[in-house]
Amino acid sequence: MLYLVGVMTKLDPSSYPTGPGVYLMKDADGLILYIGKAKNLRARLRSYFVPGGDGRAQIPLLMAKVAAIEVILTDTEKEALLLENNLIKKHRPRYNIDLRDDKTYVSVRIDPHEEFPALQVVRQVRGDGALYFGPYASASAIRQTLKEVYRLFPLRHSRIERCRQRGRPCLFHQIGQCSAPCHGQISAADYARLVRGVLALLSGRDPEVLQLLQQRMDAAATAMRYEEAARLRDQIRAIERSVEHQSVTDLGGGDQDILGLQRDGGEVELLLLFVRQGKLLGKRSWSVEWRLDLDELICDFLLQYYGGGVIIPDQILLPAPIGDAGLLADWLSELRKRKVEISAPQRGEKKRMVQMACRNAQESKRQRGSKKDARDRVLAEIQQRFSLSALPQRIECFDISHVQGAQSVGSMAVLVDGEAAVKEYRRYKIKTVAGSDDYAALAEVLRRRLIRGLSDDSLPQMILVDGGKGQLGVLAELLVELGLRGRIGIAGIAKSRVITNVRGKVVEKSEERFFLPGRKNPVTLRSGSPALYMLERLRDETHRFAITYHRSLRRKATLRSALEDIPGVGPARRKALLKHFGSLKKIRAASLEELQQMPGLAQKLAVEIYVVFHAHEERKG
Repeated sequence: MLYLVGVMTKLDPSSYPTGPGVYLMKDADGLILYIGKAKNLRARLRSYFVPGGDGRAQIPLLMAKVAAIEVILTDTEKEALLLENNLIKKHRPRYNIDLRDDKTYVSVRIDPHEEFPALQVVRQVRGDGALYFGPYASASAIRQTLKEVYRLFPLRHSRIERCRQRGRPCLFHQIGQCSAPCHGQISAADYARLVRGVLALLSGRDPEVLQLLQQRMDAAATAMRYEEAARLRDQIRAIERSVEHQSVTDLGGGDQDILGLQRDGGEVELLLLFVRQGKLLGKRSWSVEWRLDLDELICDFLLQYYGGGVIIPDQILLPAPIGDAGLLADWLSELRKRKVEISAPQRGEKKRMVQMACRNAQESKRQRGSKKDARDRVLAEIQQRFSLSALPQRIECFDISHVQGAQSVGSMAVLVDGEAAVKEYRRYKIKTVAGSDDYAALAEVLRRRLIRGLSDDSLPQMILVDGGKGQLGVLAELLVELGLRGRIGIAGIAKSRVITNVRGKVVEKSEERFFLPGRKNPVTLRSGSPALYMLERLRDETHRFAITYHRSLRRKATLRSALEDIPGVGPARRKALLKHFGSLKKIRAASLEELQQMPGLAQKLAVEIYVVFHAHEERKG
């Protein structure tokens, strides 16, 4: 049921329903400013209109902009909680927190229900019955760690169906990092022991792993399998060298996430410490703007963070109690399918750990402030060197990628306040240009971006194009056409010039050159300067993003071509295959058994499709 209340000065508190639900505060233009939930909507919303305010100095700042409130009734408070989360994700209101940090965290996944379980590095935690470990801040670092894990416990690396199509075990088996279950080189029981060792190691149960290896080493020595015993001895020593003994106390078993915060006016630094089996695994921080209750801040944070496909621990420790702790704990327990506790400890070791998290949040805020000051200085230098009318708080860079005009694509990478805003990146499939006309393709991409920016008032202060005077001219003409000349600063970044001698040896390399409209000579920034580094990184990121998208389209086109080349696979059959499997990628990944089980697909044709795609994979391998 939906209730809409008009201008707030004519508010009649009795017009609000008394049940649970969600309220959406809107300005005069209908823009959603804030989304909240309540057990009793009438009581909650009445608190915003108490004469003189309700003691929260920031509430009048919000309410001065509110022109209407829309409320949505729900049957239960839990439904209101979930609806609030979904609406915040959809509308991203200004006065709700926006969790954004500069890192993408990963987890390690292993599914013990598989025939021969394998390790995977993933970025999304799903409720699929698998086990997840983490989170880890660095994907490259955890992959390096897994190399050591494979040396200790050589689990398989690739899909078992693919490996079984090979004539012999893979290279990983030859270098001792895979036990080759696909070719019967290890029994299921022995492989299960390897899996138990990996689970113990990733869970932080190092003594259990060492005891297991010690028993196997003693058994091998007793049976006079001295080479195996020596290998196990080396594994034991490797683990003992790599184990870091930390001072974090085990807080009663299981895993804990510990929240700390530091508030300074409307700016809040949130920080999570990840404790796994009594060991501090890492931390993650966010800087948010927040001017409402601390209770609402913590509740919204927990809702957004743990609703985003991350590992949910046994316990979540908070710096202050919140009214919805029980409701959130029930919701998280349902997501995790195991009990989750949320508490704000008042004494003892858990209280000490929360205080440590708050000290880390304070230090994180200090460091973030120092970095922001440094980035502001860099942006001020860019503004001065490129004669911009405003500080370039948002810089967008564009690039075009293709191979001889085929699969032409465009990309946009973005800096917001000097930091990469990955969520703002966009990629464009060229629709109106045929062949290798980079200028026309760039014009199409820029036109689509600027028209959208005009419609939703989201224009940048600066646009950088990858190229020289020609690309810059395309952008300049488009700004004049759209009436944006003077509103957006523009520049073209051209690759450095390299001069070689007759033997091809580099004798001189110029700096990156930046072309500006109406200026004959390019601007050059000091070698090694932070401003040059920032813009080079932005250009490189744009190029990477374009190349990645281009390769993806080219790979799909190659797959589609391979499917079309199979005798007996016509348009109707291709459509049926895509409908059954969902995508070309899934057709390629399908096992022979899965293809043969497709209704209406002849067994012989299933074999031909499997052979075509997997022969292609074998050639790549």
